Amino acid sequence: MANQLLSTANKLEKFILKSVLNGRRDHLQFWQRLSVLQYGSKIPTIEHVQQQWRLFCEKPPKGFEKFYRRKTGGTSESELKPEKEAQKSSAKDAKAAQKSRPPQESKPPPPPPSGDQKPPIGSQWSFKLFGEKSQSGSGGKIPQSSNKDPLMIFCGVGAFLLFGYFAYSQMGYKEITWRDFLNSYMSKGIVEKLEVVNKKWVRVQLLPGHGGDMFPAPWFAIGSVDSFERNLENAQVELNVEPQNYIPVLYKTEIEFGSLVFSLIPSILITLFLLYMMRRTADMMGGRGGRKGGGLFGGVMESTAKLINSSEIGVRFKDVAGCEEAKIEIMEFVNFLKNPKQYMDLGAKIPKGAMLTGPPGTGKTLLAKATAGEANVPFITVSGSEFLEMFVGVGPSRVRDMFAMARKNAPCILFIDEIDAVGRKRGSRSFGGHSEQENTLNQLLVEMDGFNTTTNVVVLAATNRVDVLDKALMRPGRFDRQIYVPAPDIKGRASIFKVHLQPLKTDLDKDQLARKMASLTPGFTGADIANVCNEAALIAARDMNTNIQLKNFEQAIERVIAGMEKKTNVLQPEEKKTVAYHEAGHAVAGWFLEHADPLLKVSIIPRGKGLGYAQYLPREQYLYSTQQLFDRMCMTLGGRVSEEIFFSKITTGAQDDLKKVTQSAYAQIAQWGMNEKVGNVSFDLPQPGEMVMDKPYSEGTAQLIDSEVRTLIASAHNHTRELLNKHKEDVIKVAERLLKQEILSRDDMIDLLGPRPFPEKSTYEQFVEGTGSFEEDTTLPEGLKEWNQSRSDSSDQKPSVTEGTTTPPLPSSTTAAETPKDQPQQRL
Repeated sequence: MANQLLSTANKLEKFILKSVLNGRRDHLQFWQRLSVLQYGSKIPTIEHVQQQWRLFCEKPPKGFEKFYRRKTGGTSESELKPEKEAQKSSAKDAKAAQKSRPPQESKPPPPPPSGDQKPPIGSQWSFKLFGEKSQSGSGGKIPQSSNKDPLMIFCGVGAFLLFGYFAYSQMGYKEITWRDFLNSYMSKGIVEKLEVVNKKWVRVQLLPGHGGDMFPAPWFAIGSVDSFERNLENAQVELNVEPQNYIPVLYKTEIEFGSLVFSLIPSILITLFLLYMMRRTADMMGGRGGRKGGGLFGGVMESTAKLINSSEIGVRFKDVAGCEEAKIEIMEFVNFLKNPKQYMDLGAKIPKGAMLTGPPGTGKTLLAKATAGEANVPFITVSGSEFLEMFVGVGPSRVRDMFAMARKNAPCILFIDEIDAVGRKRGSRSFGGHSEQENTLNQLLVEMDGFNTTTNVVVLAATNRVDVLDKALMRPGRFDRQIYVPAPDIKGRASIFKVHLQPLKTDLDKDQLARKMASLTPGFTGADIANVCNEAALIAARDMNTNIQLKNFEQAIERVIAGMEKKTNVLQPEEKKTVAYHEAGHAVAGWFLEHADPLLKVSIIPRGKGLGYAQYLPREQYLYSTQQLFDRMCMTLGGRVSEEIFFSKITTGAQDDLKKVTQSAYAQIAQWGMNEKVGNVSFDLPQPGEMVMDKPYSEGTAQLIDSEVRTLIASAHNHTRELLNKHKEDVIKVAERLLKQEILSRDDMIDLLGPRPFPEKSTYEQFVEGTGSFEEDTTLPEGLKEWNQSRSDSSDQKPSVTEGTTTPPLPSSTTAAETPKDQPQQRL
């Protein structure tokens, strides 16, 4: 207040003095200046501090209310009670009036508060050390706040104050040497006393009038108290100071702020780190973000299932090809939910769930995506690994929360991807301990078919490890159907190629290209076909082509099958010749064996892990005879036999061939019952990486199997040797051409060896001949023609037929074949 008065008086005095010197006095201007001085926009610092203190006293921090008096003019609690009761009664009346209003008159909710509005006064004193409190009833959303983290601000201000105090305390002293002390202070007789602090340093106090209030105060360090006292006494003796006039020495023990701070820094850092980690843990586990439950573990127990919006999914059933049977099964599930009357009229029940199984890459998850993108029912998706966490009880809680969410959105489809993560057989891995995975599986079994029966919720699951799933999970009533999605056949591959060739830029006929590529890729899954199309586009872009050519697709197939071409891997001439004769042995053996696969290409350019490769075109065959398997073994041994004939030595290049021959021989004898001595028995062979605790047969049977395997491989080896000795000149021709060109195609083989002496199939038309049609059958059953449309409205609007009327007959030219595929056929 005094500062404001002095400032006002100073300005008034300057204005009056200026007016007198100029010789003019304007009363109007005088009063305007006075009003400006009185009602100025700038608030002095003292008044600002007073306002802040008044604010602090009006609303003290939580827990400090008892230290502050209430205002005498304020409203007491007894006076506030009638006001609160009146507010409650008015709120009840408003609620009753709102209920009586029709729904059309309901007003929109008030707009959210703008960011300019200030928070309540009490919230200004909350440091929020353990995260924001979850706002109940706000729909899981925390309002955005532009304020910085209070804990970080508090720590920053504290560190700044500590540093400032430490710097100020260091500025209050001036360090001198012992010689400076003797020459500048002690010899002049201006030292009043000396203070030895902590036996480490001495503070010099000067006489009044000689710098007694000197700032900074001089000081010097000492080695030990004894040496200091001895040196001080000697110095005073040299200066002829009488003993009664000796400088008094005081000994003090003070807390050194610097050393104290440095000793406490590790503890402070650890405390701050723990606070930070607690805040982070609270944020991740529900302290922030508005997740249900709040607290430290509220967010962990909540399900991570997501409700998919169909507009966000770009996959439709037209994008899924090669698995028409599985598509029809999935469409039928959607039709169950959209038109249940169609099935309930016949007494059928809606299936609880379906399990999609099959090899990796066949399109199980893609089918679920297409269902989510095209079904007009809510679609909830979750991964099986999301149920397993480090906390006990999280998995069952998430299962309960997920099915509660599904019941809330019923009728709906619930999709669990990779269910083998949570549905493994119980008791296989827990050795008497607690198994969180088993508890999660038990909760899943109860939710799918327990006392709380889930109605109008269809559960879809996908896995490629159906053999490890629990039997209770696979029984009817939980997963009523098991939909096997196999690798596509040649017609399915052609359909898949048509889907993936649509966005590609090429001048080729895409239908013919899809058929040709389907014949060149036996055994490929949908994921492999998508990879081939993408690799072809990448290769064409690498060569700066304007469109994709046929050779780009052939290079892409080689890239996917054999790996990347290694042109920098230079072979020595001897090794290159060995590889050429090795591959020539494979090619010639397969050329003159009736049941061997047709040869497409032979190369000695290193690819992937191999130094050379031969590409064949296997037939779409599901049953193999003994002679067919024997010819395949002979073709595989052709490389090793060729090395023995032409080099009289063997190399390590045949390791992969011998592995394939051994597996085929053991499968024929121990699994497929193709040996007379072992008999018609079948034993399960151990899978790669699987632990074998015991064998399902005796030691004598094991020795018999081993001897028969060696006999079979030896007979195949002898047959191959005889064949290559008979066609020795042909092997030399192929090997020399390989050394010259490095790559031989089928036309080169025909030029060298002549046409193959056995009939073979190589084109799409030849492969699909006799199968009924050249394309995949994509027609829908009659009941699924309108699978994604509700027929309740159309059934109510059907015209009634009276007894006296007759329906006109259909024209004879209208047949079922002429009706469009997308529309249902007309029925009388």
